[in-house]
Amino acid sequence: MEEIKLKKVYRHYKGNYYIVEDIAKNSETNEEYVAYRALYGNTNELWIRPLSMFLEKVDSNSPNNVTGQSYRFEYATEINKNYLF
Repeated sequence: MEEIKLKKVYRHYKGNYYIVEDIAKNSETNEEYVAYRALYGNTNELWIRPLSMFLEKVDSNSPNNVTGQSYRFEYATEINKNYLF
């Protein structure tokens, strides 16, 4: 499994960019979650998603997959302004 890079930018397969704040654990189940913030719009909300879902594969040919990437979130080596909605 890929190691999440904290305080780095990831791109969602629908095109938006997010910064990963941290990894958190559920106190009841020990399931790991990724805490991240959107880098678009006027929101400063903190979101969480199960680590397994953050790293899951997606259909690169799906019409919703505007980036053509293989995973739900991928580490962004460069930011493309065309995807900042």
